[in-house]
Amino acid sequence: MSIILFDDNARQTLLPLTHTRPVADLRLGILTIAEKWARHLNTTSSFHTADYLQAKYPARIGTDNLFINGAVCPDENLLEAIDKLQTGQALKYNDLLLAVRLNQTDAGNFDPEAGFGSVISYTSLFVAIRYPEDIFSKNDIELRKDFQLLTKGRTSAVVSSTNVIIGNDFFAEEGAVAECSTFNTTNGPIYLSGNTEVWEGTHIRGPFAICEHSQVKMGTKIYGATTVGPYSRVGGEINNAVIWGYSSKGHEGYLGNSVLGEWCNIGADSNNSNLKNNYAEVKLWDYTTQRFRKTGLQFCGLIMADHAKCGINTMFNTGSVVGVGANVFGAGFPRNFVPDFSWGGAAGFEVYVLHKMLETAQKVFERREHRTFDETEQDILKKIFELTEEYRRF
Repeated sequence: MSIILFDDNARQTLLPLTHTRPVADLRLGILTIAEKWARHLNTTSSFHTADYLQAKYPARIGTDNLFINGAVCPDENLLEAIDKLQTGQALKYNDLLLAVRLNQTDAGNFDPEAGFGSVISYTSLFVAIRYPEDIFSKNDIELRKDFQLLTKGRTSAVVSSTNVIIGNDFFAEEGAVAECSTFNTTNGPIYLSGNTEVWEGTHIRGPFAICEHSQVKMGTKIYGATTVGPYSRVGGEINNAVIWGYSSKGHEGYLGNSVLGEWCNIGADSNNSNLKNNYAEVKLWDYTTQRFRKTGLQFCGLIMADHAKCGINTMFNTGSVVGVGANVFGAGFPRNFVPDFSWGGAAGFEVYVLHKMLETAQKVFERREHRTFDETEQDILKKIFELTEEYRRF
C-alpha cells in the first residue's frame, strides 16, 4: 500500500512555515509528522502538496493508496480506524477529511475537497495543527508521545557521572555526550539523540528533545516543552520553543513560545517577547486574511520561517511573524509582520534582492556537507519570491 500524506487548507493557515515544505514535514515533538506515520505504519510515505514542491517532495501513487491528512498526528485509535478502511472509503471528523483509501485511477485525481461516496465518521479526539502557534502549543503532548514511541523496549545509553539526572524519564542514544549538566525529568521526559552534545553548566527541564548532530552550549537554560532539531546549535534561555533543524540560536538572549524553521540564525543577545505588557491576547499575522488573527493565547512569541535571520540585539515584539528569507537587523522593534525576502528593521524595510539571498543560502548550505543547495532548492525559493511579492510593497 502507498501512503500519501496530503495537504488540505492547513497549508494556507500555517504559512509562512509551509511555503517551503508540505504540512507533514513540520516537526512537532521529536519527529516530523511524516516520520511519526512512517514509524507507526512501518513504511515510508510520500506527499500530495503544492506543485512547486513536488520535485523535492514527490507523490508516489500505486495500485492501492492510503491518503492521510498531513496535519494530523497518529495515535492508537486513529491508526485502528484507518487500518479498517476499504478501497473507496473515507474517514472524516465532522467535515475534516482524515484519510481515504483509493485505487490507482481515483488516486490520480485526488482532491481533499472532493466528495467521497462512502464516509465513516470519526469521533475520538486527536492532535492536529492548523496554525503556526499550534506547533509550540501542542509540542508537550507530541514530545511525550514520541518519547514513548522511540524508547519502547530500549535501554538508555550511559552518560557521564558528572551530570545530575532528576527523575526517571531520561533517555540518551549511543553517541550522546553531556558533562556537568542537570536534567530534570519530573515535569516531562528528556531525549538526547545520537551524536549530540550538551556542554557544561547547562540546565534542562523537560519535556525536551535534541535531535542528531546538535549542540547545547555552555550555561544554557532550557524549559519545556522544547525541541531542538538536527544539526542545530543553541544557547542562552529557551522556553517552549521548536527549532526544526539546521538553525542556530547560539548566544545569550531569550526565545520563548516560538517556532524557528530550518537555516535560521539568531544574532547574539537577540530576544523575543512572549507576553504583552497589558497581558492581552496575542494576535499573529494571517496570510489567508492578510490581517492579524486572534490566537486565544496570552503567551506567544516568534514565528520564523526557513532561511530567515536576524542581527545582534534584535528585539522581536510579542506575536512576531518573519517570512522566508527575511533578514532583520538594527535598533528598535521591527514590525510584527516581516514579509518574506525583506531586508531591514525598525527603521524600514526594502526587498532582499533574490540573487543576494540565494548567495547567502548557498554559503549556509556549504557548512553542511551532506546537504546541497541544488536547482530544486533554488527553484522553490524563486517560486516563493514570486508568490509573496504582494506583501513587499514598502
